[in-house]
Amino acid sequence: MAFLPQHKPKKLSLGPLETEILEIVWKLETVTVKNVHEYILKDPNRELAYTSVTTVLRRLTQKGWLKCSKKGRAFSWQALVSREQAQAIQSYERLNGFLAVSNPDVVASFADSLDAASLEQIEEIAARLNSIRRQREEQK
Repeated sequence: MAFLPQHKPKKLSLGPLETEILEIVWKLETVTVKNVHEYILKDPNRELAYTSVTTVLRRLTQKGWLKCSKKGRAFSWQALVSREQAQAIQSYERLNGFLAVSNPDVVASFADSLDAASLEQIEEIAARLNSIRRQREEQK
């Protein structure tokens, strides 16, 4: 189950190339510029400069998605959050944004248009929230 990690990237918005490279980092776990560059160039229809990969890895580091390590003269990167944690963070931010601008009537109007599967998901979420509330009350 995904959870909100202690670390949250400074900037959540990512461009298409940043997203693609972050996906590669998640897949390979620890990468060098060469690893990422070669991975992307496996597609014969792709062209991408080695320096562009370097720039994007540095940008992802500045945004708080990756950490960079130096061993000798070689640099390597690792993700600071997992793919699942990133999805949880982004979902949490979207939900908070929705709730910040919405009122109960707006939320209820969306509920009217949901299909049966969506309603089951909402009921499951409500059940989990009730369980969490009970656990918190028991801990007091």
